[in-house]
Amino acid sequence: MSTNLDLVGYDSDNQLALVVEVKKKQNASLDWATQLRRNILAHGTLPNTPFFLLALPDRFFLWKNGDKNHETNNPAYTIDAKPVLKPYLERAGMKAEQISNQSLEIIIAAWLSELAQKEPNQLDASERWLIESGLYAVLAGGRLEHEVVA
Repeated sequence: MSTNLDLVGYDSDNQLALVVEVKKKQNASLDWATQLRRNILAHGTLPNTPFFLLALPDRFFLWKNGDKNHETNNPAYTIDAKPVLKPYLERAGMKAEQISNQSLEIIIAAWLSELAQKEPNQLDASERWLIESGLYAVLAGGRLEHEVVA
């Protein structure tokens, strides 16, 4: 069975490192996020990658070591996405409450693409979790693709 993945990130060695699921839902609970990931895993459509990011307009949920045997695990990181996305929303003249799923996907893609080209000292305080989690290290010098069929 094939499925469309919203975004995938490759490391500098062209190895799949990140799968990103983008949803415009706001105020999602940890339980909702964990259940969504569990449902994706149950359908067998999530490749085994070092990272899985559920990106919402107000919160990011990041799972490390996307081992399918750990489908009930909570995310390793729950991040306030508002400071990360604020400059992108402002440039687009949008508010998080008004954003479409497709627009949010484009913004997340822009952020991750820029992130892959930044030096660690260029990250602002709202992005320090990227270094701590190891996500920055695998994306640095890598690339991103939209709507990949798995």
